[in-house]
Amino acid sequence: MGLTLYIDVAAIVANWRTLAALHANPTAAVLKADGYGLGAAHIAPALLAAGATEFFVATPAEGVALRAAIPHARLYVLGGLWPDQTATYLAHTLIPVLGSAAETRHWMETARTQQKPLAAAIHIDTGMRRLGLDGAELTALAADPAPFSALNIHYVMTHLVAADTPAAPENAAQLAAFSAARKTLPPVPASLANSSGIFLGTGFRTDLARPGAALYGINPTPGLPNPMRTVLRLTARVLQIREIATGESVGYNATWRAQRSTRVACVCAGYADGYLRSLSNNGAAIFDGHSLPLIGRVSMDLLTFDATDVPALRAGDALELIGPAMPPDTVAGRAGTNGYEILTQLSRRADRVYGAL
Repeated sequence: MGLTLYIDVAAIVANWRTLAALHANPTAAVLKADGYGLGAAHIAPALLAAGATEFFVATPAEGVALRAAIPHARLYVLGGLWPDQTATYLAHTLIPVLGSAAETRHWMETARTQQKPLAAAIHIDTGMRRLGLDGAELTALAADPAPFSALNIHYVMTHLVAADTPAAPENAAQLAAFSAARKTLPPVPASLANSSGIFLGTGFRTDLARPGAALYGINPTPGLPNPMRTVLRLTARVLQIREIATGESVGYNATWRAQRSTRVACVCAGYADGYLRSLSNNGAAIFDGHSLPLIGRVSMDLLTFDATDVPALRAGDALELIGPAMPPDTVAGRAGTNGYEILTQLSRRADRVYGAL
């Protein structure tokens, strides 16, 4: 195998248990983007067996793809209600997170047609200003009890803007706005904390937490030690090792030149596999505890590393591109992005192996 992605579902479950224990209230799991690129259909049943009963995806299509793996669990669509997909929500028992008055009205009309209450959550915008009922829509909702009698509202929820920055004033402002909004509505369970929100303190712990990134090993407390376990390792095979002389270049546009006689290891991975081009001349790989600097441009299918100081490395050996020794957050820092993008960009070209790292 040239490129292999090892995924430790037991570590994901362990991360969920850690978060659930800290939240001390029911805790869901966010599985959007195919479980952050790691395979939602493999992950969800294990989380269900561990005690998670509520799951979130981004789109109706993601819900359809996941439903067979967790046929009886609550499965919410964070992207709201797509009116042209109403039949899909009904056929696969998908629960829309209603983010506008228009969506709420449409789901109520659907409930009347079905002659039964339909499950839903209501999303209130407290500062993200993307999805969610705005101030005027919230006021109208508070004055109209119909949605709460015609629908089975599981949760009222909002989405935190800056939970990964505890000192950000937006956190307290959103908590206050959400608390005030809830007081205007009929009593309904609330859902507030995302991964980082769970670490903001007891005030952010409500009836349901919705962790996503932390399940997959992304640090929910940037600047502090990561409390989560690493859940993946991406390795790539060395195709060739060659010697180049001082002054010779490596890769497209000669962006790197050897300052000494250099052993260059060429590896079968590239930006087509989600290894970002911004890591050019700035990435690194791990072999037997040694860090090998990435030299030259990241190309579509090939990477080149300086193996001069690792004489034991041979063609056919595997380098760790992401994993316990090179966590996603570390790779993200070198690439100028976040761990979310590192995970969700991982290509399907990699052979996937589920088991312990």
